[in-house]
Amino acid sequence: MASGGQWLELAVEADVEAVEAVSEILGRVARGGTSVEPAFRLVDDGLGATVDPARPAVVRAYLPITDPASVERAVDEVARALGHLQAFGLRPIGDLRTRTIDDADWADAWKVHFPVLRIGRRIVIRPTWRVHEPEPGDVVLALDPGMAFGTGLHPTTRLCLAALEAVADRRPLGRVLDLGCGSGILSVAAARLGATEVLGVDVDPIAVEATAANAAGNGVESTVQARLGSVPTGAGPFDLVVANLIASLLVELADPIAGELAPGGSLVASGIFRDREAEVVAGFDARGLEVLARLVEDDWVALELLRGG
Repeated sequence: MASGGQWLELAVEADVEAVEAVSEILGRVARGGTSVEPAFRLVDDGLGATVDPARPAVVRAYLPITDPASVERAVDEVARALGHLQAFGLRPIGDLRTRTIDDADWADAWKVHFPVLRIGRRIVIRPTWRVHEPEPGDVVLALDPGMAFGTGLHPTTRLCLAALEAVADRRPLGRVLDLGCGSGILSVAAARLGATEVLGVDVDPIAVEATAANAAGNGVESTVQARLGSVPTGAGPFDLVVANLIASLLVELADPIAGELAPGGSLVASGIFRDREAEVVAGFDARGLEVLARLVEDDWVALELLRGG
């Protein structure tokens, strides 16, 4: 291995449900974190892309080659841990691939893996360094994915974006609560789809900062407010609540979530495994919310529920 002025890229193909485990393994040796590159299918004559959920994602990490011996030990450590994970056979995981990148190219090396991405019919995610000529009716979200872009492209997020678009096609969004706002992608999307006011809440201060920054980057900072917290917010009622959480948390918070909704308001709930769907439906049915629509991708389900007037 060369020493000084170079980086070693580690790359592993992984089924979408194995991405978190693989990212954790690579993150043990890569202090700068990992990036997740979903599988893309090119559209618009190669100018855009959509996520192809049938193909594996690629998890990448970068190690500075300042001490070749320590880098070799790190690679061996990753290979062993991946081997143990592969032995379980729960989800397909590919072999570890490595390549050397010159220091001058490292800062932008990961950017080539992120094209303009179309989700649903109108929503387009444009990395800030890409140029995109929008089609009539496009809702373009300009995001700087950094080394954690993949978290915004999980099936649960795509389902939420599609559900948001469907609600906006039927009626004005009005006041929106984004519960567990994370990067703010759903808050920004809601604002760009016509919401009059969006409140994003999260228990992680980094998420609150990211939501505020992405709102400003998309020119919707006057519409989107982000703050620390959860439900109850004390700021309701809302016409729409978006909750991209997990099934157990949705059930646990069913009562305060329902309490945030105005009569006739909608809840978009995502992060639900198919085998937990009935539990989530029952939890909200007990609070007077009925299922209006259901979206499915692989093992994930998103629900739109309506609170009776």
